[in-house]
Amino acid sequence: MDVSQIQTTLPLNPHNPLTEEEATRYDRQMRLWGIEAQQRMRNAVILVLRLRGVATEAIKNMVLAGIGKLIVVDGGDVDEEDLGSGFFFRDEDVGRKRLDVAKPRIESLNPLVNVETITDPSILEGVAFENLIQNVDLVCVTDYDRQSLIRINEVCRRHRIPFYAGGSYGFYGYIFCDLLDHEYLSPDRTAPKEAPRNVKNKAVYCKLTDALQYKWTGLTKRQTKEVNPALFFSILGLWQYEFSHQGLPLDGNSAGEIQSVANSLISTADVNKQALQEVPADLIESLSNGARHEFNPVCAIIGGVLGQDILKALGGRDPPIANFFVFDGNTGGGSVCRLNMP
Repeated sequence: MDVSQIQTTLPLNPHNPLTEEEATRYDRQMRLWGIEAQQRMRNAVILVLRLRGVATEAIKNMVLAGIGKLIVVDGGDVDEEDLGSGFFFRDEDVGRKRLDVAKPRIESLNPLVNVETITDPSILEGVAFENLIQNVDLVCVTDYDRQSLIRINEVCRRHRIPFYAGGSYGFYGYIFCDLLDHEYLSPDRTAPKEAPRNVKNKAVYCKLTDALQYKWTGLTKRQTKEVNPALFFSILGLWQYEFSHQGLPLDGNSAGEIQSVANSLISTADVNKQALQEVPADLIESLSNGARHEFNPVCAIIGGVLGQDILKALGGRDPPIANFFVFDGNTGGGSVCRLNMP
């Protein structure tokens, strides 16, 4: 089956083929994923909310790959911490609007991509946000709190817009995606080697609130350990702390409270006790100490995985993340938790 046979939210436009300049610039990647997938990326309008380290890396990947239009919303100013994780910023940019500084540098990565920036945060509220969402093909939210992620995901669901979220906390990070009913092509492993072919598959995703209510009942000890539940529940505990205190912890003094919340969530989710009874104290302490800080290598990895997965979803080739990815920078390992998906 050819990729052109797959139905996605980004239909091909036969009256607007790739230009000679685009064909030349994207030649290598089109050999990898095909001209039809490239056209879908080129037709896509991507909305990114907040420009920090993870978003910086994701944006780089998407712009270099040739998406059609990038819209970035961020009303913040460049601070000294941005200099360590955002390669769009320089020392002399501190105090200026992030997007005023970043826009020309994003455009320089690929002049063929249309870049729009919005510095007014009111665009993210009420009718204005509903109108903005209706004019994009995918939303990517980075380094937001849990309640904001849930709210934005709900708006995206109402308008049938695929949703990605990602963020980092020091040495740790995560990605969540809700791609609604997503169709994609993957290799048919039953086909003979001399006649390889692709088959169409479908993955049904759930919204963030449903994913967070997932029951781990029935998973074996081995199945549970494979997805690093300790880090997953530690991040959920951190989200609850952020909600309760209206901000992330300043240091490790909050570790006890976060650990208590995480352990309670483990019990409620019915996690296999042979695999995990409580989150390790050293993990919680490390997460608490680094929660407010960005570590450039971790941002690069999380943002790189995020950007590539978005491109994979747009192109309809191979399965995207399903549906919650966690990364541990201490071990260099990442794992995917499949939460409330068939």
